Amino acid sequence: MSMNAASAIEFTDDQGRANYAAARRRYPAQAIVDLRALRDNMAHLVDVVGGPHSGTAVMGVVKADAYGHGLLPAALAALAGGATWLGTAQSHEALLLRKLGIGLDRCHILTWVYNGADVPFDELIANDIDVSVGSLAGIDALAAAARKVGRPARVHVKVDSGFGRNGFTPKGFDAALAGLVPLAKEGVFHIVGQWSHLAVADSPDVPEFVASTDRQIENFKDFTRRMEAAGIAPEIRHLANTAATLDRPEIHFELTRPGIGLYGYEPDPAMGTPRDWHLTPAMRLQAQLGTVKDVEAGHGISYGRTYLTPDDTSTAIVPLGYADGIHRSASGFDMEGAKHVEKQGGPVRVMTTQGPRLYRVSGRVCMDQFILDLHGSAADLGVHEGDTVELFGPGRGEEFAEPTADDWARAADTISYEVFTCLRNRIPRLYEHAAEVLDAEDFARLEPASLL
Repeated sequence: MSMNAASAIEFTDDQGRANYAAARRRYPAQAIVDLRALRDNMAHLVDVVGGPHSGTAVMGVVKADAYGHGLLPAALAALAGGATWLGTAQSHEALLLRKLGIGLDRCHILTWVYNGADVPFDELIANDIDVSVGSLAGIDALAAAARKVGRPARVHVKVDSGFGRNGFTPKGFDAALAGLVPLAKEGVFHIVGQWSHLAVADSPDVPEFVASTDRQIENFKDFTRRMEAAGIAPEIRHLANTAATLDRPEIHFELTRPGIGLYGYEPDPAMGTPRDWHLTPAMRLQAQLGTVKDVEAGHGISYGRTYLTPDDTSTAIVPLGYADGIHRSASGFDMEGAKHVEKQGGPVRVMTTQGPRLYRVSGRVCMDQFILDLHGSAADLGVHEGDTVELFGPGRGEEFAEPTADDWARAADTISYEVFTCLRNRIPRLYEHAAEVLDAEDFARLEPASLL
């Protein structure tokens, strides 16, 4: 009988069980996404800004396939939780949301990253999608598209308040205003918003960064004053990311844009844990073990012999690798290996006859798999091929043998955002609690085989 170290799945019905069995036959790993957690996280973020009647709306940021959680399911769960805006970086995702049935009657959608020479501005305008402009070339191209379509473009003016990415700088803003004002007066542009990105709002423990955020806020307000003086005052302003949504209420303005918070994580461990902010991680990643075998002491594990087994032991294959998005930098080394470096690999929860145990990637992560040193006999531990193990979920952390995406981020020297967004689509995404969270019409929009 196989063992299961992953959280129990709450199946809706027998079809959900059949979908799960089919996914396991198709691939030896699954990403389980809890739509109830997504909905509840959004509802909490709406409460943080004062509720649905506070004058501050909340955008569910669903860019990058909803941080790897699945664009449409996450968008629908965010709307169920009270979001009235959706945000996608790339225009194709904004257009896809409209194509999949999320109309203007449901929410506004903003898009902001594009190649100004080729972006389908005309399609965006025709589909009632708001567009960010942060360059003179962008102004010209969007205006041409609006004239072609015969409808005003809904514009959000992107300003560089100190982040150094896209947006108009203070020095270049007069030229931007010279282009924007006549287009607004002509009716080619409807100036909806003014917005910017914060660089270090997720580092409240660093006084220098707090001061930097304060300067960005003042710069942002100065841009507002300049727009007002030019006669194109923004209807809404949005500056707050997840970090500022949670702990900078003075800049909630008319709209906030929580991203990682929707998916249940804090922006940076410096801010604490998801539990500290009443958020629940929505994704758990599990896999079924491949080969389990006994090896002798001093046996090299994986490429480069960077890990040598210290004792007679058993090893187990987890059939996920960097082709699935498991970071090679989450490899584990020991002092006896070729690099002579002690480095802990990514954590994995494995069920044994003595209860759940935390093991770590031993040796280098390969393209399609990595290896665990079980530090004991698999027969004695009750570990077998086919057992389900959990790489991360909404747990309490490594000390409880409940690894999280933050734990994997530490092992790979990255952030939780990258842990999610790097997961390849060959790993099936399966959705819990869809029937509970979504009405019948939205439920019918989802891929039936993905529902548990």
